[in-house]
Amino acid sequence: MSDFLPTGIQLTYLVAASLFIFGLKKLGSPATARNGNVIAAVGMLLAIVATMLDQHVLNYEMILLGLAIGSGIGAIAAYKVQMTEMPQMVGLLNGLGGAASALVAVAEFWRLLEHSQPIPLDVNISMLLDVLIGGVTFTGSFLAFAKLQGLISGSPITFPFQQPFNLLLLGLYIAGSAYLIVTPDSLPVFLAVTTVSLILGVMFVIPIGGGDMPVVISLLNSLSGVAASAAGFVVMNNMLIIAGALVGASGLILTEIMCKAMNRSLFSVLFSAFGSGGGAAGAAAAGATDQTVRSIDPEEGAMMLGYARNVVIVPGYGMAVAQAQHSVRELADQLERMGVDVKYAIHPVAGRMPGHMNVLLAEANVPYTQLYDMDDINPQFEQADVALVIGANDVVNPAARSDANSPIYGMPILEVDRAKQTIVIKRGMSAGFAGVDNELFYKDKTTMLFGSAKDMVAKLVSEVKQL
Repeated sequence: MSDFLPTGIQLTYLVAASLFIFGLKKLGSPATARNGNVIAAVGMLLAIVATMLDQHVLNYEMILLGLAIGSGIGAIAAYKVQMTEMPQMVGLLNGLGGAASALVAVAEFWRLLEHSQPIPLDVNISMLLDVLIGGVTFTGSFLAFAKLQGLISGSPITFPFQQPFNLLLLGLYIAGSAYLIVTPDSLPVFLAVTTVSLILGVMFVIPIGGGDMPVVISLLNSLSGVAASAAGFVVMNNMLIIAGALVGASGLILTEIMCKAMNRSLFSVLFSAFGSGGGAAGAAAAGATDQTVRSIDPEEGAMMLGYARNVVIVPGYGMAVAQAQHSVRELADQLERMGVDVKYAIHPVAGRMPGHMNVLLAEANVPYTQLYDMDDINPQFEQADVALVIGANDVVNPAARSDANSPIYGMPILEVDRAKQTIVIKRGMSAGFAGVDNELFYKDKTTMLFGSAKDMVAKLVSEVKQL
């Protein structure tokens, strides 16, 4: 039995890793994402059970207590947190993952120091990397949460000599790490580099504006996985190494997808504003304009929608804030009963996190077959009688295609201005995350329906029913 147990644990880890990969593959499609999540969860359950059977795990009471407390907090959070606050929730989870990984390194360093055991070079390097990545992920994610929650300004926060200060911090961490490699039992230096890593996380996020938050969330998610993988090397756990590597790789791929959707390099997102406030997120708010807009009331909007043959709905963060997804589904259902073909156009960075709109529409039971990615829907806008934009701004701004001086120039957009008519539901004429005026609002084929997304969509539903 004693010989079989280690082999059985490793085989269970292999099965769990296979389930992770299979589940991750299914997460690539909205139609299979729910099953993919369940499959990956089963894999994690197997990994946890196998780890608890390991002979090195002795204190089951503390593990079960932590499991009970964590499960309780998680269940309450899942029940209480609104779908519109899911980006903040993801930020917190990323941060806690980074903190947990960093604490593994701290605990292992403390254990080796307390028992006067030598610290092998490979373990020492793994601990230092774990502390750096985990610390940056922890404070960076919590700062991203604060920006998204409105606890601090979402605009880039900069100060003089910010870049030299960041380089100084990084230099201090490298110098401290080099000292620890030579003198691995120095507790004050280890605590110092841990503190520096936490400060680096703050400095990493504060210069990045709200327009780049989808990219930042994806990257921090990736870093939380890398930190977990580093923690796996610290405690020599194969399952932790594999799971962390999968999270890190998938998060990095998603980050690259987000960057392409914004026509920006990852370097530009992170460092054009890293100490400067440049880039799209740091763009100045749009100035006054003498252009005029054409506004309509819900009755006119309902007539345009009800007598159309093809309608494309473009959801944005304004829909999320107003929690209007259920009203939008009701409107689409009513239009379909009248013979209107309804599609949804989803931009990769609509909202405040990747997949935000997909999640909200899935909550309202919108059929997956009606959701179209940007590349698939853009060629169809010219055949659309009406494009209904609900709370979206930067992702439908034609300036990204036509104005070389615009901060968002070159960013792929949903080309709603090519539809025969465009209705924009918006509270007012304020700029989006990028801080630039939207040319779409002033075009001859565009009409504005001012008000809360939920209220306006509900009125459209009422008016459409009367046609």
